[in-house]
Amino acid sequence: MRLVVDLPRCQGYGQCAFAAPEVFRMRGDEGLLYEPNPGDGQREKVLRAAAACPVRAIVLDHRAGEATAAGTTRAPHASAGVERIVIVGASLAGLRAAHALRREGFAGSLTVIGDEPHEPYDRIPLSKQALTGWTSAQRTALPRSGGLDADWRLGQPAIGLDRRHKRVVLADGEQVAFDRLMIATGVRARPWPKADEAALDGLCTVRSRDDATALQQRLAAHPGHVLVIGAGFIGSEVASECCELGLPVTVVDRGPVPLAGALGAAVGRIAAQMQREAGVDLRCGMSVAALEGDADGRVRRARLSDGSMLDVDVAVAALGAKRNVEWLDGSGLAAGRWGVTCDAGCRAFDVNGVVTDDIFVAGDVARFPHPVYDYQLMALEHWGNAFDQAEVAAHNMISAGPDRWAHIVLPVFWSTQFGTEIKSIGVPTFADEVVLTQGSTADRRFVAAYGRQGRITAAVTFDQGMWLEFYGRLIEQAAPFPPRLRTVDPPSTRRPVPAEIREAPPVHATVTLTGHQPSERHAVLVDRA
Repeated sequence: MRLVVDLPRCQGYGQCAFAAPEVFRMRGDEGLLYEPNPGDGQREKVLRAAAACPVRAIVLDHRAGEATAAGTTRAPHASAGVERIVIVGASLAGLRAAHALRREGFAGSLTVIGDEPHEPYDRIPLSKQALTGWTSAQRTALPRSGGLDADWRLGQPAIGLDRRHKRVVLADGEQVAFDRLMIATGVRARPWPKADEAALDGLCTVRSRDDATALQQRLAAHPGHVLVIGAGFIGSEVASECCELGLPVTVVDRGPVPLAGALGAAVGRIAAQMQREAGVDLRCGMSVAALEGDADGRVRRARLSDGSMLDVDVAVAALGAKRNVEWLDGSGLAAGRWGVTCDAGCRAFDVNGVVTDDIFVAGDVARFPHPVYDYQLMALEHWGNAFDQAEVAAHNMISAGPDRWAHIVLPVFWSTQFGTEIKSIGVPTFADEVVLTQGSTADRRFVAAYGRQGRITAAVTFDQGMWLEFYGRLIEQAAPFPPRLRTVDPPSTRRPVPAEIREAPPVHATVTLTGHQPSERHAVLVDRA
């Protein structure tokens, strides 16, 4: 038996942190526990803490028939003709799906394909504890129980999909046949756009275990100045870790304030104050025009869009992510830079907009509709979403239509930076207004509710994560906005203000239509940009 519990969303409960061989303590009341072989006593402590968690603790427990998440057990399902399942993507979503399939009784052939040579590992600590040396990026492996009886193809990326013959083509030319396929290829860090500058020694990204290891080694060498390009969550977390290490750091972002793209500028201004108070040289509303290196090819200077120059020793490109979909070119699926489009049951759409019955999608690469948010298609790069969606997809792969589930849980996200735990539930970017409902922004302990067209759609907390479950229920019940609540620690005013959400760039896909008869009519995707 192997077990891992992830408690990133727990706050205020002392039993959420454990004394175990591999415990990664975080700021505040947070804790991550990776325990590959717990004893029965330790297992009971973990499960009791998971049940007491005020938001949601996630437990991967591979004892057959035991409760695994939210205290539930699963009955086995079987779908006729499903003997071979292939999962492309060997990270959290892929591993979670593999465990769910076996737990639900799938006894056929199971193949997991991954482009990295590493066993599945957790990415949460890579931009946090791994950079300061609290833990090693090499010690974040997720449990891979031998009881899975899976064929692992690690370090062997998929390069093509033959839907007609139901085969995945690997880089070495091998073709792996399937009856059901799960696409869980996730995302990769968006590279610096100028190839010659991207090759400079000292320019880093943070996405993979190798990325985090390389950056941690550079930060441990006490560089004179660190430049972080991008003030989203990853960039802000890296800047926070630099401050923790006592390193001078400059953050440059095109937006008006940090986190504007995720939380809106109204809340982002509070994040900006946090950064400046911590000593970050924050430069918003501008960009890095060029990076320059010395004669040995090491990054040494950055020229900003306002003409100023910075001397830097390490630069971190935190420019967002690109979804790993290139291998699906020519497959006939509705896949592009937006990800792989699927329905709420995780079934992939083909280019005609028709759902498939043999190809499923989960994790960061999936783009799916959510009924709470007007059925808009959304892609969420969140740990919890990958975990939950993979279980739904795995269940549906081996279940008959009436028994299939919908992936409609509310997304939850968290980040620890500058001594503050920022957590959200729902989709803040769907809102147009925000209101302070509890606490004080000056104290950095508050709850902000987001709303759209008279109903609450999301909530963000700063060091008040124990309230997320409460606000989640309001969102599920389509409670009115601004919420009319009697709560502890009420603010002096509850007047909504514009959320100032930065509009995301539109998703464009160019197709041509061919044929005349219904049986011949189809679309051809010619532009995925």
